[in-house]
Amino acid sequence: MSIVKNGKYYFYDFVYEGKRYRKSCRTTDKKLAEQIEISVKNDIIKRENGLPTDKNKHLLFRTAWENYLKNIAGSNTRKTIERKIVAGMHFLPFFENKRLSDISTLDIKNYQAERRIEMLNDPRNNGKKESEINFRSINLEKATLSHFFNFCIEHGYIQNNAVTRIKKLNELKRVKTLADEDIQKLIESAANKLTKNLISFLIYSGCRKGEALNLKWDDVDLKNDVIAIKGTKTKYDRYIPVSKPLKELLNGIDRKSEYVFTGINGKVKDFKDSFKSACKNAGLKDLRIHDLRHVFASKMVMNGTSLYITGELLGHRTTQMTKRYSHLVPDTLKKAVDDVWDVNFKRP
Repeated sequence: MSIVKNGKYYFYDFVYEGKRYRKSCRTTDKKLAEQIEISVKNDIIKRENGLPTDKNKHLLFRTAWENYLKNIAGSNTRKTIERKIVAGMHFLPFFENKRLSDISTLDIKNYQAERRIEMLNDPRNNGKKESEINFRSINLEKATLSHFFNFCIEHGYIQNNAVTRIKKLNELKRVKTLADEDIQKLIESAANKLTKNLISFLIYSGCRKGEALNLKWDDVDLKNDVIAIKGTKTKYDRYIPVSKPLKELLNGIDRKSEYVFTGINGKVKDFKDSFKSACKNAGLKDLRIHDLRHVFASKMVMNGTSLYITGELLGHRTTQMTKRYSHLVPDTLKKAVDDVWDVNFKRP
């Protein structure tokens, strides 16, 4: 033991991994000072190896959550932070006064079950079967909790993520499509050329809004009719072939900036308000900017393009994401079956 007395109190004084630790134990009892030294050493070893220390044993969920929000503030967009705060408004009342180290997988399941009952009893879901209810918001809360627990593990608050084995609830995938006349009406109803161009581009390319707004002319090759989409949501680059209407659209845009879509103040950050106005003028309700990506996919699939190729164009990393469009191709699927089991096929 490296316990030394200095004046009235005993001090611990030791070296670990080349660093010296010396502090008063604030006791005149040597045996108690030795126990304090052992506890301090254990905490240091745990902290250095990413394990929860004894001082975090009584850490409340609320305190850890506040630390988490401060930590992500500088590395996430305002929209992402707001989404996490909204998710936290649901689960904070359930967990805030619990000790973080006491929260188990069963606690998470109980929370999920309570939120599920809340949604089932929501007046908006009256008369609906459970399979017809979208539990996406609860799944977002689960994802936020999982990210939070990973943060807590990294900071040595806890050892395990209690959310890991929790299954998602049912989500209804939104698939919106538009008739050709409604597409034309929407484009023509835009109040300015920039909004017309953005709406048209998203419909012709299948890009996400962020991909369009961040697109640079350096990534547009009209000689070879291809657009490179870089730094995508899935972190994979992809290449989109340029169709005739898309090429005509791009040729009609002035190259006054490094970015394809620019306004008076430079690069466009959003066009949500002008899009809403276009929808209102066109008489189209319940249409979102992201739905234009679904319009592109629906047009491709209904025109006979395979789900695989459609998924490649959209930049989907799994076939499951593209399967939401499979109901649009019953005739194509039936033809595939008929081609295999031809009428001339004779049963053994």
